[in-house]
Amino acid sequence: MAPIPYTVHTTPPPSTLSYLIGCVQSTAFASTYLFTLPYSIYSIYSLYNKAPLPALPFMLSCVFPAIHSPWFTKTFLGPMCGYFNYSEVRETSDEELSAHFKTGKSYILAAQPHGVISFCGMCSANYCIDEFRQIKTAAASVVTKVPILKHVMGVFGLIDASSKSLKRHLKKKGASGSVVIYIGGIAELFKSSRKEERLYLSKRKGFIKLALTSGTDILPLYLLGNTSTLTVVKAGPLATLSRKMGVSITYFWGLWNTPIPRPDQMVYVRGRPLGMPQIDEPTQEDIDKWHKKYCEEVERLFETYKGSCTGYKNKRFYID
Repeated sequence: MAPIPYTVHTTPPPSTLSYLIGCVQSTAFASTYLFTLPYSIYSIYSLYNKAPLPALPFMLSCVFPAIHSPWFTKTFLGPMCGYFNYSEVRETSDEELSAHFKTGKSYILAAQPHGVISFCGMCSANYCIDEFRQIKTAAASVVTKVPILKHVMGVFGLIDASSKSLKRHLKKKGASGSVVIYIGGIAELFKSSRKEERLYLSKRKGFIKLALTSGTDILPLYLLGNTSTLTVVKAGPLATLSRKMGVSITYFWGLWNTPIPRPDQMVYVRGRPLGMPQIDEPTQEDIDKWHKKYCEEVERLFETYKGSCTGYKNKRFYID
């Protein structure tokens, strides 16, 4: 079989100042996840004791909706890309996808693995061309509603990951009707490891049915580096609550056991579309067939390109 042609784009080496800014940016995102819950509790306590000033950011976030800001991600996240030595491998070019979008074709961009925080996915928002910035990212309902968190993460353009919300969104055409879905979700977060790569995928078939019934193709994305930059506590009451809520509120750490993410390399790998047909009422056999094809494709992407990411050459791949 002839090799699939691909292009590679790499972030230039950062200056010392840019590297430090990138470190601060990534730490700010990680700290938001860690401290939103305790700050929310403190804000409610302050309001109860008639001390509204410490709770002002909390109250403002409750009142105002989140704002999708492609301008912000394009303008300000470059240093974070440098911090993670971010690069991209594209088996499907921007030009090819752009041409498809103009015909009204839409995609489910199936992203894995989730990681504690998808810094690789965040960096891609800085790199992508303007047309791709219309594409929203599906997130757990709690992420789109929790004060502070919804505004910080909302700059990436979030929509509710519920089935009803996704079906409504996919009725649109082109890039505006496409969506990024983290297939493994919060369950995959707790499989993050610096030693092995585990995807929570064997029981995740709803996205396949959604693609078949909506006539939307699936474009696999593999995010190398997502599972190594932060380490998460995988057991205990907060981990259990995180799984139930669909958002990480358990403790995690990076450098020196702090919220500073490790500056591990990130490589965003974009595969080829699966070529999904439209089937109004797919059978279980149909769903299983395309799910198997997707599983084979993500494993191929991992095995083909893992050598391009520092620390991944000897990593073992598993589908749970």
